Amino acid sequence: MTGDSLKRRVVHTVQRFAVNPVGRRMPMTMLETIGRKSGQPRRTAVGGRMIGKQFWMVSEHGTHSDYVRNIAANPAVRVRISGHWHNGTVHLMPDDDAAARLAELPRANSAAVRLMGTDLLTIRVDLD
Repeated sequence: MTGDSLKRRVVHTVQRFAVNPVGRRMPMTMLETIGRKSGQPRRTAVGGRMIGKQFWMVSEHGTHSDYVRNIAANPAVRVRISGHWHNGTVHLMPDDDAAARLAELPRANSAAVRLMGTDLLTIRVDLD
């Protein structure tokens, strides 16, 4: 197992059993995808920023993240921002400079993504 895959596994476990359950109960930003295997809604705590009618964020582990795999199978999502749900369509942006994008997003979340990330990927959600 490489260092990056071990790091992804540890971060995934912490997020799955600590961050996401807390995020579901608090007014933090959540991304709801449809499970690519189960077909069930899956909610993930995310950090990012609204710019116009778009929500921008950076995935820590890119295509290794379960929610990114769900998006690849079905780009229709919902995003909870400030307690309100918005429908949207996701665009994965591998050609965007994810490190530079983090400079435009909330500092605390961006710092965590830089620290924990192994394969940064910019994600844009066009909101309805």
